[in-house]
Amino acid sequence: MKYLFINSVAGVGSTGRIVAETCWKLQQQGHSCAIAYGREMANCDGIETVAIGTSLDYKLHGALNRITDRHGFYSRKATKRFLDWVRVYDPDVIWLHNIHGYYLNLELLFGYLKESGKQVKWTLHDCWAFTGHCAYFDFARCDRWKTGCHDCPQKGEYPATFLMDGSRANYQDKKRLFTGLKDVQLYVPSRWLADRVKQSFLKEYPVEVVYNTVNTEVFKPTPGAFRKELGLEDKKIALGVASVWDRRKGLEDFVTLAGILDDDWRIVLVGLTPEQAGRMPSNIVCIPRTNSAAALAEIYTAADVFVNLSVEETFGMTTLEALKCGTAPIVYAGTACEEVTRQFGGRAVERGDWEGLLKAMNE
Repeated sequence: MKYLFINSVAGVGSTGRIVAETCWKLQQQGHSCAIAYGREMANCDGIETVAIGTSLDYKLHGALNRITDRHGFYSRKATKRFLDWVRVYDPDVIWLHNIHGYYLNLELLFGYLKESGKQVKWTLHDCWAFTGHCAYFDFARCDRWKTGCHDCPQKGEYPATFLMDGSRANYQDKKRLFTGLKDVQLYVPSRWLADRVKQSFLKEYPVEVVYNTVNTEVFKPTPGAFRKELGLEDKKIALGVASVWDRRKGLEDFVTLAGILDDDWRIVLVGLTPEQAGRMPSNIVCIPRTNSAAALAEIYTAADVFVNLSVEETFGMTTLEALKCGTAPIVYAGTACEEVTRQFGGRAVERGDWEGLLKAMNE
């Protein structure tokens, strides 16, 4: 069979690696695969890839969204050119992943999917597909997505807008576009997300929980010189990793944790921007984002404990990556990351229980 994957990135970041690894597995079984992506591509050896639009398209889409809050309703020319390519490629299965990220026009894409009658698989990595704006809503304690979004309390969160609130129109348009497909299967990485999908307008589709996996040929105990290079041979390391750090990912909680740790410990955070790094206390070691899975495996292995203080995850790939590298994770209770630790190993503590967190780290 011929598969076409669509994701915001290819081969980089957690979703990009998932897509690339799925392609390699399918190709080993004799299938043909291609990945269409919107922003970044790397580490896709042996896989056909196609870019949807250009960096200018992406930037313009993002800029317009800042004004109108209509993420997913621009990039018409880029999407039209891409769909012309799809008609020639003629896949048997179209496998959607993250279709948000300022690179696709939803009207055109789902118009094609309904017209073509292609088999559609759709892996949801977050909640964006069934909200009027946000990718996560637990932090804001908002449940408007169940009945109809409006007056969004998270306009400033991804995909951020500074002027208009398009949440009502976005919700109505997504519901119209995303429902009514004839042959579709949804996949989610946790029961946590499956429960929310079943309460959304996507409930008409079958949904299957498929836990994410990692490439254990890469994410495995990987000794290296990381500690020596950073002068941390005599310190205990608490590691945090994210592609993008924000309050949802627990950056503020790491700063609080840094203030109560004794001098035996150092926190290492991977993925901070230079601006964020400049605001961190001295006992937080800041590492830029890396697209090298091998480099990440070495960092995971060097740590004494992996600490995931994110309050909104649908799985938490970094937690599983750390586990496979032999480093025990600690996560917040009540999140999808706790589901990962129950399934694969690790501990969960209540958010705000600093004594419990310190105890778990030392144990």
